[in-house]
Amino acid sequence: VQLQASGGGLVQPGGSLKLSCAASGRAISPRTVAWFRQVPGKEREFVAAIRKFDNGRTYADSVKGRFSIFKDGAENTVSLRMNSLEPKDTAVYYCAATTRSLIVSARGMEGQYEYWGVGTQVTVSS
Repeated sequence: VQLQASGGGLVQPGGSLKLSCAASGRAISPRTVAWFRQVPGKEREFVAAIRKFDNGRTYADSVKGRFSIFKDGAENTVSLRMNSLEPKDTAVYYCAATTRSLIVSARGMEGQYEYWGVGTQVTVSS
């Protein structure tokens, strides 16, 4: 599976961005897709995940109520809508996927995802 992330950029505090993750290259499409983010010098952290068969969603506490993960049109595209962005959201965002349908407790674990995309930079600054 190859993952292609897009949609990063520069936005002012309070603004919005949409990141998209398109999967290709394998007969079995990913069943759980997630977003993680990383700031230089810090560990990568979980942001959000969606289990595709039932739209089960999981969010990090830091983004609840502001970010929304969803299946976006095409079968193998998952997007992350980010609203009310804050400078602390500045990071490189990575799309990750697995062919397994993960339970809630597993969705935030990096090791559960076999496939990773190249990161996309999100910068929130005035």
